[in-house]
Amino acid sequence: MTEPMVAVDGLTRTYRTGKVEVPALRGASLTAAPGELVAIKGRSGSGKTTLLNLIGGLDAPDGGTVRVGGRDVGALSEDDLLALRRDVIGFVFQSHGLIPVLSAAENVEVPLRLARTAPAERAERVRVMLALVGLADHARQRPYELSGGQRQRVAIARALAGRPRLLLADEPTGQLDSETAAAIMPLLRAVVASEGVTVLVATHDQALLAEADRVLHLEDGVITEVPAEATAT
Repeated sequence: MTEPMVAVDGLTRTYRTGKVEVPALRGASLTAAPGELVAIKGRSGSGKTTLLNLIGGLDAPDGGTVRVGGRDVGALSEDDLLALRRDVIGFVFQSHGLIPVLSAAENVEVPLRLARTAPAERAERVRVMLALVGLADHARQRPYELSGGQRQRVAIARALAGRPRLLLADEPTGQLDSETAAAIMPLLRAVVASEGVTVLVATHDQALLAEADRVLHLEDGVITEVPAEATAT
């Protein structure tokens, strides 16, 4: 049996502000297989961002375990965490976070430069990724010259440039109009097919939920699986 790309078991995380404690996760568990697209739904403030941050090693849980590619994220040194985020995990956030002074191609190239990829290989990978997200003709344009949907596509291309095995997408359509947002999920589907990457996407967008292989519901800090027939409504 193939080992899960992501295995989360009994995850707990509580935030404290003064004397007030706000539990975000209360024993959350999930798995995601290699090449699977899993959507996580839940109301705003339900803990979706917290969950993705813990899986990506951007935050540490109070309890429970996170394994990515068979490795216990909580047991990694800071250097190993940096390597995990650089080499294994790609991130796409609601705010695309592109560098304004760089072109679309230069933004996609950033992780490849950090990984010290050879120039010729860098150029070819950037070309392939921009073509994958339908922006081959916009390589020289800067973020302010692109629409919101195009900027998010560049962000997806950048996240995938380094060939991660896991893509974490946090409300990737949250700032897009409905028509533009509807094009993002087929794009993520194409990414899964062409790159073989596992995708975890946190969203409340029904169009995204309907396209996922599985849908998980995060409520009161606990994850439950949504029956397939319920996602079509």
